[in-house]
Amino acid sequence: MANQGENNIRLGVFVLTGLFVLILSFYMIGKNHNLFGSDFKIKARFANLNGLSEGNNVLFSGIQAGTVKTIEMINDTTIEVTLLIDNKVRSYIHKNAIAAIGTEGLMGNKIVNILPSRAASPAVAEGDLLAAQKIVNTDEMLQTLSKTNNNIAIISDAIKGTVLKINGSALMELLNDKDIGTSLKSSLQHINKATANATEITTGLNGLVAGLKKGKGSAGVLLSDTAMAGNLQTAVLKIRNASDNADHLTVQLNNLVRTLDEHLNQGNGSLQVLLRDTTFAQNLKATMDNLQKGTDGFNQNMEALKHNFLFRGYFKNQEKAKQKQTNAKP
Repeated sequence: MANQGENNIRLGVFVLTGLFVLILSFYMIGKNHNLFGSDFKIKARFANLNGLSEGNNVLFSGIQAGTVKTIEMINDTTIEVTLLIDNKVRSYIHKNAIAAIGTEGLMGNKIVNILPSRAASPAVAEGDLLAAQKIVNTDEMLQTLSKTNNNIAIISDAIKGTVLKINGSALMELLNDKDIGTSLKSSLQHINKATANATEITTGLNGLVAGLKKGKGSAGVLLSDTAMAGNLQTAVLKIRNASDNADHLTVQLNNLVRTLDEHLNQGNGSLQVLLRDTTFAQNLKATMDNLQKGTDGFNQNMEALKHNFLFRGYFKNQEKAKQKQTNAKP
């Protein structure tokens, strides 16, 4: 009987020990602790955990890398999370890696994602603090979507009102007019022709300007020949001097005419007598007639003397002398 009691005690102790080990194993597995390996700790600080709790998984590039060990409040805006990472993954995590809170699937548990950086950096050490990525809260996303929907609704109402105004405006009537297309096409053709003409004119003007620069044509010579420019300037000066002289002569003539007019009006001088005294004019005319008659008579007397036998030889000698002088001239 005594041996049976001892065996029962030993069996009970063995069963209790087995249950304790089993419960401890379940606890360690539930916490994702490495039962046969070693772990190291790194930290990250967040402003909002969005439901992250101790024991949640930690992923590195989508691979299971550890669990969340502790969560500690630093202040009202900072929460420090200690991550227990498998030592096998330690060599792949660098100091410039970024920790971010995510979700397993669409509605799963919260997890911590460690995102590697492409820049070179040394590997993490025990207790290093990783940079945290700011996450967008679901409520904030919903609020943003709500604001966006409201803005879209306002814009939609404004667009609707604008479209209704356009439908009732003259612009739509213009667009719906079938004849406007033909008129517009004709106008475009005219514009194309005008553009072609303008291009042709521009080409001609460019050629003309190029010719002028090279000295072609009269205008080119005037523009490019410096000697011609000097001569033209001299001619302009001469024309200006002639114009000044003409102005001076005009002034003198005006003075002379004014003087003559004054003399005529006052009755002074012989000119006034010649121009205005009719009796003197008649006497002068009679005198001129008498002189003409006297000259004619004198000529007749000279002709008679030429034929007179007394003076005939004298006039013949005079004619011969005149003939010799005429022949002697070259």
